[in-house]
Amino acid sequence: MKHTLLGVFLVGALTGPALAAEYTIMAPAAPGGGWDSTARSMQEVLQAEGISPSVQVQNVPGAGGTVGLAQFAASTSGDPGQLIVGGYVMVGAILTNDAPVSLADVTPIARLTGEAVGIAVPAASPIKNINELVELMKADPGAVSWAGGSAGGVDHITVGLLAKAAGIDPAKINYVAFSGGGEALAAVLGNQVTAGISGVGEFLPQVEAGTMRMLAVSTAEKWPGTDAPTLMESGYDVNVQNWRMVAAAPGLTAEQKAAVAADIDKMVNSAGWKAVLETKGWANTYLTGADFDAQLAKEIEATSAILKDIGLVK
Repeated sequence: MKHTLLGVFLVGALTGPALAAEYTIMAPAAPGGGWDSTARSMQEVLQAEGISPSVQVQNVPGAGGTVGLAQFAASTSGDPGQLIVGGYVMVGAILTNDAPVSLADVTPIARLTGEAVGIAVPAASPIKNINELVELMKADPGAVSWAGGSAGGVDHITVGLLAKAAGIDPAKINYVAFSGGGEALAAVLGNQVTAGISGVGEFLPQVEAGTMRMLAVSTAEKWPGTDAPTLMESGYDVNVQNWRMVAAAPGLTAEQKAAVAADIDKMVNSAGWKAVLETKGWANTYLTGADFDAQLAKEIEATSAILKDIGLVK
């Protein structure tokens, strides 16, 4: 009888639910920006919703995320507990920096969020609207300095597209790249540059506090949380949305990838994640599996074309 009970116990232990995975999420940028905020929001929700008992965040800034991506790809192979956030900025940086690694060297899991890019100035700036800023650029492109994220990223691309739409040579843009949104924000508030360009969510607290003025947003439609006009309704044919994604380590088995994807799916569909999206002003652009793989390939091709068009990639 004892042997029978022991056998039942062992079968139950072997077939019962697996222990929840512990994760380390790399944010390949300095603290204070969109990737850092995404990673820490994931950390919060994965733990609060009981999806993972322990989630750590690691910051590895540099070169539009490609420093962190290279480190991640080289050191995490086969480890299902390792994740990295990335997105539009990383796609551009890989191309602009001619990086030795790409998203093909990791395991893309899902697109998570989308966000408008905002153009803002200090509240005390004499520039009252986007047309006044563009007129200054037309008079002397180099005299208008921009603080934004990494070279070749979505911020840089958006400025280039705005210049092109306004009939200005994108190669003459005076763009100052920062490794994190927090550093770019500090440069704007410190009057070190003419204007800042970043995710709308990174500017909104300062706009609401009255220390910054939002001149325009990059999406075709108005963006929740701000009454700033879109670039399109201001007369510039620019429609850009910054998207962010999560990827896992290279070399995972199909079962390991499926387990990670299942945890991300639980996170995205949780009440905690929905609250994060509302608080941060992020759009839910969740896409996974073969659909995400296909969309990612299209984004890489389109980004390459844009960067060549505005002179950032030969």
